[in-house]
Amino acid sequence: MKNLKTIAIAILVAFSTVTATAQTKNVDVAKSTINWVGKKVTGKHEGTVNIKEGSLIFKNKKLTGGNFIVDMTSLEATDLKVGEGKEKLEGHLKSDDFFGTDKFATSKLVFKTVKPNGKNSYTVTGDLTIKSTTNPVTFTITIKGNTASTSLKIDRTKFDVKYGSGSFFDNLGDKAISDNFDLNVALQF
Repeated sequence: MKNLKTIAIAILVAFSTVTATAQTKNVDVAKSTINWVGKKVTGKHEGTVNIKEGSLIFKNKKLTGGNFIVDMTSLEATDLKVGEGKEKLEGHLKSDDFFGTDKFATSKLVFKTVKPNGKNSYTVTGDLTIKSTTNPVTFTITIKGNTASTSLKIDRTKFDVKYGSGSFFDNLGDKAISDNFDLNVALQF
């Protein structure tokens, strides 16, 4: 009888210490947004690009991972109206000078490390792939309920997007385009 009690207690302890399994939450791509800002000497352009698919991974209600695929063919300039050069700018951004969306229709982000840095806030380091070139990026993401948000700055030249870069071309004058572009991401899941 004593051995039976010991076995029963051991089984209860084993079941009570089982760790929670990871929970994957798919991003609602219709309700999530990525807004971009690209700057040049004479001003800036703003726009959007759509998430094709994505998910965040949680364990014990804490963010532990994530991955996203972005539809680069959806790249749109929102600061210009039709007839103001909107089609020309969008065509140029989709061309080989910039993102080459005919060859590289998607970009990808895979979380590699996630570290809590406060309530509902995490520092994420991930592998970002644009135009088949992968580089690490680090950013802070905030989770509130079924939403997440982040802002990050990307150096486009690290992904072979060098058109108009003063870091690679001389005498650009007011035609120079900043190497960095900003992304503001709002996710719903």
